[in-house]
Amino acid sequence: MIIERLVVGPIEANCYIVGDEKTKQGMVIDPGDDAEDIIQAIGRLGLKISFVVLTHGHFDHVSATAAVRKATGAKLAVHQADAASLNDGMLARLAGFIHQPVPHPDILLKGWEELSVGELRFTVLSVPGHTPGGIALYGQDAVFTGDTLFEGSIGRTDLPGGDYDVIIESINTRLLALDNEIKVYPGHGDPTTIGFERDHNPFLVNPPRKQC
Repeated sequence: MIIERLVVGPIEANCYIVGDEKTKQGMVIDPGDDAEDIIQAIGRLGLKISFVVLTHGHFDHVSATAAVRKATGAKLAVHQADAASLNDGMLARLAGFIHQPVPHPDILLKGWEELSVGELRFTVLSVPGHTPGGIALYGQDAVFTGDTLFEGSIGRTDLPGGDYDVIIESINTRLLALDNEIKVYPGHGDPTTIGFERDHNPFLVNPPRKQC
């Protein structure tokens, strides 16, 4: 499996280009910015992109979507609970950035769908909490977690639609159900593993107490 990580935009989000070495089919996960860099990397890898998949709707993960989709002809997939917020632009404006319009999705996900990329198979895991429609993509001994799980941390829940209790439940019931050796590719920062986060992530090992 081909996995190319590009750190894009001023907030340094991870965009992943994932491809099947045999068939040269691929997908782009979270084209957050720097569209030309993403498009050039696709060409260098020699991939035909089948899907552009958004793990959630925040601007730092979606701003290059229109350009990448236009360049590749790929189908755009996002969870139905985040689809309506893709173009509200509020977070981008609050952070001092110009909102980049996102095309209407071709595929509205609910969770448990299977996306096929050549001979590779990925299961869509619904992991709300950072946003209502957060997803992770699991397959080929890897999971792409967006802003739900990071190395040593979890996604923030103080933004509109965030919920701390929900994200902890999502991680416990969806991500920590995976085997320890599964490689985690997060939306920001370096890769990790499920086992390392199970044993060392302070939000999971010793989660903050709920207020009474």
